[in-house]
Amino acid sequence: MDKPMMTKKVILSLFATLLISFTTHASNPAATDNGLISMKSHYDVTTTADRLVDALKEKGMTTFARIKHSEAAGSVGITLRPTELVLFGNPKVGSPLMVCQQSAAIDLPQKALISEDQHGLVWLTYNDPNYLKARHNIMGCDEVISKISKALNMFATKATQP
Repeated sequence: MDKPMMTKKVILSLFATLLISFTTHASNPAATDNGLISMKSHYDVTTTADRLVDALKEKGMTTFARIKHSEAAGSVGITLRPTELVLFGNPKVGSPLMVCQQSAAIDLPQKALISEDQHGLVWLTYNDPNYLKARHNIMGCDEVISKISKALNMFATKATQP
């Protein structure tokens, strides 16, 4: 193979790799580094939130509040795509994290945002416990962080997947 043809193939291969990387990152908010994990839901916002609350209850978690931001916005004449926030927790899970670093309490109880994007897709988004670990400089609580990460992923999966 001649050099110009090899160079062209290498450039096309690099371009394809970059394009795939950009497309994956742009279409998958879970890949972002803003401390949020997002999971695409197969359901509408209300159904996703209902499924989340059911999954939480099944595991002994308390739902402290369910805030329907889009309804509140509508009450003052502002149109907002369907958007709900669910606040939930359990002292057995959150308290050990606060013992490791009390400032973590500002991010507790846990929150899940269920929202419809501009394309009509529904996403369940929550704080990445590893981001909270870094944010609060939490030391010596890796087991707690791991347990919370697994639980949040499980709740999100139950809420969003068939």
